[in-house]
Amino acid sequence: MSMKIQTGVIMISEIKGYLNRLKVTIDMMDLDEINAVINVIKLAYDNNKTIYIFGNGGSGSTASHIVCDINKGVSYGKTKRFKMICLNDNIATVLAYANDVSYDDIFIEQLKNYLLSGDVVIGISGSGNSMNVIKAIDYANENGGITIGFCGYDGGKLKNNAKYSIHAKIDDMQISEDIHLIMGHIIMRIFQDLDL
Repeated sequence: MSMKIQTGVIMISEIKGYLNRLKVTIDMMDLDEINAVINVIKLAYDNNKTIYIFGNGGSGSTASHIVCDINKGVSYGKTKRFKMICLNDNIATVLAYANDVSYDDIFIEQLKNYLLSGDVVIGISGSGNSMNVIKAIDYANENGGITIGFCGYDGGKLKNNAKYSIHAKIDDMQISEDIHLIMGHIIMRIFQDLDL
């Protein structure tokens, strides 16, 4: 028994609408913001600094993906490599702090172990208001870190608190997350093309 897949107007309309919103958001991206962030990351590489990145849910997935792309995709086979760590990837540590202290402290407490002056700290939050991301960014600002926020919507506290930001200006979590992943791929491709 074969199943016929329906390609109704409703589905096509939704697909077109989503892709159009993504295109419009991409066209609104501030190229100077993106360029500044890339230069901060390049300076961290040049100065042998560590880059920390983190987020919740889909943003945490994006953080993990970016670390993979930079640590393997850019660094493999090179004598000098990027030092990038995703703070949401150590599940045991995240769960221990969430259970014993507070979920709001899962990133800041890890930074207290590692952060050195001049290290880069990247927080990803679609809303820009994830308290655990904000607390870690604020801690880094107060302790010699160079902070970057990837945010959506109106940017939230993250856009205001981070020294640098990449802001997807749309009230849509999925498109914000799409943009943040695209930014990770742009950063990877630029560093690959630089042949560091």
